Amino acid sequence: MVNLALGAMEYGTRIDEETSFRLLDAYVDAGGEWIDTANCYAFWQHPSGHGGQSEELLGRWFAQRPGVRDRVKLATKVGCEPLWPGSYPEHAEGLGAKAIDSALETSLRRLGVDHIDLYWAHRDDRSTPQEETATAFGKHAAAGTIGRIGLSNFPLWRAERMRGIAAELGVTGPTALQLRYSYLQPRPMVRGHVHDHRFGWITDEVLDYAETNPEQQLFAYSPLIAGAYENRADRPIHQAFDHPGTTRRLEVLTTLAETLNVTRSELVLAWLTGGTPAITPIVGISTPEYLTTALTGTRLKLTPTQQQQLDEVW
Repeated sequence: MVNLALGAMEYGTRIDEETSFRLLDAYVDAGGEWIDTANCYAFWQHPSGHGGQSEELLGRWFAQRPGVRDRVKLATKVGCEPLWPGSYPEHAEGLGAKAIDSALETSLRRLGVDHIDLYWAHRDDRSTPQEETATAFGKHAAAGTIGRIGLSNFPLWRAERMRGIAAELGVTGPTALQLRYSYLQPRPMVRGHVHDHRFGWITDEVLDYAETNPEQQLFAYSPLIAGAYENRADRPIHQAFDHPGTTRRLEVLTTLAETLNVTRSELVLAWLTGGTPAITPIVGISTPEYLTTALTGTRLKLTPTQQQQLDEVW
């Protein structure tokens, strides 16, 4: 198995069914294990203003591929589906017990499965008591409809509080965190919702937390920052990364990539998966070429010296 999760966010909307099926088949045939989606994907790309298209497509793929469900681990999310078209982010389903119950039932039906291997709380919900959320997740874990519980886009203190509450209640607690992460890091104090260090990114504190608590698996989304490592004119590096550390890291990344005869994107994935703790990157794969890049990167094994060479530059 490769340490790579396939992000299916745009399958069924921007990426058509034929292409999606072909990429899913190739990913699984190559040893891919994790498929990551959400009940709200991709509401912003669909005329209805609601999500579900990715889950529905995956359900059709499972139905047409007998036995493939047993070969993969399936992850989906709850919490960000708009209550009505155009209502996100101010008005979304959240993490109340009724919302979780309803969303899980709908996701299982769309996907055509009887359980979810990893069920994510899509984002922190400050309007719902964490005891209510933990109890709802725990109920479904006990029933076997979800295997593991994960927290996405949660600040670390809220994630640890959720874990403590679950332990006090005697229910299954979270064992995975999903945050944004890449080799380049935004400037401190950036407050945009995309690059906010406060709850959106894996930080040194999160890395220390996961290393100390090895049962907490780290997943990183947007690890290739939308193709910006490949010097594409249409995919510039976001201004949040505009600081001297970015310049120094890109120089080292470029030099080592040339030495190893790989792309910078492939090297970034190798660095992510080869570090301590190891991180599972979630890559939104839209073309066969991008799948090759992702697989090459996660299979590339850096030497301790090469890993340190990338780590020590700031």
